[in-house]
Amino acid sequence: MTVLVTGGAGYIGSHVARLLIERGSKVVVADDLSTGLEARVTAVEHVQLDLASADAVQQLRSIIKTHSIESVIHLAARKKVGESVALPEWYYQQNIGGLANLLEAMKAEGVDRLVFSSSAATYGMPDVAACREDMICQPINPYGETKLVGEWLARAAARAWGLRVVNLRYFNVAGAGWPDLADTAVANLIPIAFAALKAGKAPVVFGSDYPTADGSCVRDYVHVHDLADAHLSALDYLERDDRKFDTFNVGTGAGSSVFEVLAEIKRVTGIAFEEVVEPRRAGDPPSLCADVSRINEELGWHAKQGLAEIVESAWSAIN
Repeated sequence: MTVLVTGGAGYIGSHVARLLIERGSKVVVADDLSTGLEARVTAVEHVQLDLASADAVQQLRSIIKTHSIESVIHLAARKKVGESVALPEWYYQQNIGGLANLLEAMKAEGVDRLVFSSSAATYGMPDVAACREDMICQPINPYGETKLVGEWLARAAARAWGLRVVNLRYFNVAGAGWPDLADTAVANLIPIAFAALKAGKAPVVFGSDYPTADGSCVRDYVHVHDLADAHLSALDYLERDDRKFDTFNVGTGAGSSVFEVLAEIKRVTGIAFEEVVEPRRAGDPPSLCADVSRINEELGWHAKQGLAEIVESAWSAIN
């Protein structure tokens, strides 16, 4: 099988591409390298391409024909929440426009298998202990909106021309499957804390008065290697004719608080520090965890690594 991985030079995409290669698939990566790193895709065919550009459909059709693409894993997207609030038009143009171009090219060339990178941001701020895929989604920022609209668009293509699609709603992704594929973006708690420590500063906790066990926000952290493996399970699922669902959470089903993550960072790094507690940030839900029963039962996928492995692998990858 030859798989096109859009965004394959990114942190998550490069893990997906490597796992695909390890199991014997041919991989082609399309990535504009705006945030991805070329060093991550030296072992595969790479085409530098902005999926939202005016000629993207033509270029994608050429890639599909030239490399006999049979399925697509679509990860290419803009994903900074704050940036999406400031630039909503651009986020819709990039994320929805890019997906629309991809689907148009797939339809024209008869490629009918798609794994779509969605997000737990589609849920917004639900007042539940664990998010289920059949909940009403109420995203609270343009980034989350584009992911939900992307799911709708893929579902519409499924009705219109038979696209087989799986939407994977990621929770908090961290860790490193291989040292050379480390997360280089300082955008999530663990890399932000590491960056602070390397600069000789204390990590910051935003809010310690939430209605949680220790007062800090709780999130479901999933190891990036496990997440990448979920994409392979989703591809296999698309080969079945008895697919009951098209949307799956990807997480562990267990939450870790900010203070718990920082305690694990202290253990792994051996650095004693006193975190700085600042006021809550607007828009942070107290708890956001995944109900993973659907992906466990339907795809047979289970997260294999927990918080300790996540922090250990992330720290090892940058040292």
